Order: sequence, then C-alpha cells, then structure tokens
Amino acid sequence: MSNKSQELANKANKLSGRQIGDTLLNNALIIIMVLVAIYVAVKEPTFLSPRSLVNLLSLTAAYLPVALGIAGCIVLTGTDLSAGRAVGITACVAASLLQKTDIPNKMWPNIGTLPIPVVIVIVVVIGALIGAFNGFFVAKFKLHPFIVTLATQLILYTVLLLYVQMGNNNGMAISNLDDGYRHFVVGSPPILNFGSIQIPNYVLYSIILSVLMWFIWNKTTFGKNMFALGANEEAARVSGVNVFLTTIAVFALAGAMYGWAGFIESARVASNTANTGVNYELDAIAACVIGGVSFVGGIGKVSGIIIGVIMLRLIFVALPLIGMDQNLQYAIKGGIILFACALDMRKYLVKK
Repeated sequence: MSNKSQELANKANKLSGRQIGDTLLNNALIIIMVLVAIYVAVKEPTFLSPRSLVNLLSLTAAYLPVALGIAGCIVLTGTDLSAGRAVGITACVAASLLQKTDIPNKMWPNIGTLPIPVVIVIVVVIGALIGAFNGFFVAKFKLHPFIVTLATQLILYTVLLLYVQMGNNNGMAISNLDDGYRHFVVGSPPILNFGSIQIPNYVLYSIILSVLMWFIWNKTTFGKNMFALGANEEAARVSGVNVFLTTIAVFALAGAMYGWAGFIESARVASNTANTGVNYELDAIAACVIGGVSFVGGIGKVSGIIIGVIMLRLIFVALPLIGMDQNLQYAIKGGIILFACALDMRKYLVKK
C-alpha cells in the first residue's frame, strides 16, 4: 500500500471513530434511559408485564398531545410555559360542562350535560385562543415566548382559581362526570380489549392525533413555513412566508392541542381542581428535547417527540419500582432538560 493510500485509510478510520463517538454522545440521554430501563427490568420483572406496559402506553398517550403542541413553539426557537395551565383550565371547563345532571352540587345546574362533540369544540377553541394570544404578542411586539407565556401562565392560573369558585362549585373538585364522557375517554373498544388488559380509547385518539400532526408538519405549506421560520426568520420573510400569521398559527395549534389534552385529562383524573395540569409543560419540554426538537430552531420530528415522551414516561414508571423516592422526580426532570439542552447546543456548535 502506498503512503498516500495509507494516509487516506488512517483518515477514514479516524473519521469513522469520531462519527461513532459523536453518535453515541448525541444520543447519550436515550442510551442512559434504555440502560436504566434494562436495569429496572432485571431487578423488577413486573416492569415488563403486560399491565405495566399498558400503563406506560396510557401515560404516554395522555402526555403526548401537550408535547406535540409545545414542540411547534420550540421549533420557532421559543417555548410555552402556559401549557400546563391551559390544560388545567380546559380540563375544568370540560368537567363542568359534562357533569351528571342528577347530582346536588352540579356546577352549572341550568345547563345540563352538553353533547361531547360540542364540549370538544369549546375546549379546543379555548385552547387555540390562548395559544393565539401568546402568538400575537410574540409576533407583534417581538417579545420572547418565555416572557409572554410566563405572563399567560399567571393570568390563566388566576382565571382558573376564579372559575372553580363559580356556580355551585365553591372551589371544590369538579367531579361526578357523565358516564358517557368517561367511557368515551377511558373506555376500551373491542379491538383494544384483551381480557383483563384493556387499552383505553384515548390511546387510539393519540395515535390519530400523531398521524394528523405528522401530516401537518410534513405535507402542508404551513408545516414548511414553520420550519423555515424556525431555521431563519429573515430568510423565511424574504421567501414570502407571512411571519406574523405563521407565528400566531403555530401557537394557536399548540393551544388547540392543550385543549384536547385538557378534555382527555378531565375524564382521566375524574376529579379536577385548580392544580390539574400543573407542570405539564416541564414534561412536554423535556420530552421534546429528548426527542431531538432543537431550541436553535427549525429542527424536529413527530417520531422523535413520541420517542421522547415514551422514554420520559419509561423512567418515571421504572424508578419507583426500585424504591426511588418520587420526591426526586422534579430534580430528575430538571437534570434531563439541562443535559438534553447541553447536547442540543453541542450538536448546533459542531455543525456551525
């Protein structure tokens, strides 16, 4: 072999080794989570039981709509700190409109129990309006989404505290939900019923929602404009993208996802208070950065978000099984977000 050929071979080996190292480092968080899951499965075999896996699938489906919504905001190099409160207020509205008619402490006794499709439209529209409100201030006044959504979070919490005091509720948990509503959300269709193992309806709804979001992101002009805007706002503007309307639309779509999540969460927990949905935005942000949605903008995949939600839920289902104190979960979430963002920034700097 000539000297030149030897040099090329050495360079190729070094490049290959560097690529492997970069790949391992860029996916270090997922690798660590998989190793933790394997360790828990060895220590506690029930972790991989069908019932445990269905529980994991159900938790993933419950949190996924919030992550799908907030991911669009992150693609625009922003975030949404109001997501949890938006879920809370839409959950309480849905619960108050779908209580049983024959209970003495019904929040709105003169309204009755509204049809489920009507309530879905109401909460999704409320969520979309909240998102559009955020998007307007971000687009019109060029405020950072962190500041705008932090302010909205506080406003929504105030509205939520006032709402649960209205009617006959007097600040109590909004419960005694209509049986049809509960069955619509947490019931199990025949195709998802395997004897004692039943997969709830909202898992199927989340699958449909994921397919819909994938189509919006990848097959529509709106999705292309969103990624173009996130990658380079000035270049997107020159290319003819309406920056103002696209920003509002992205946040409005996120809000609609929160509204749907609130509708599902309301029936899932069955007893809604002003604390419903609290800190859901933290889980969603963590899942997004784990799944490769970049804070530098213009990067993200629906499949990555799904993987991120699954991995995050996997950890929080697994750790209690080996005796870890659940009070540590917020510190773990914080560490995951910090580590994932550091890896994300490293990838950005390497490309740059």
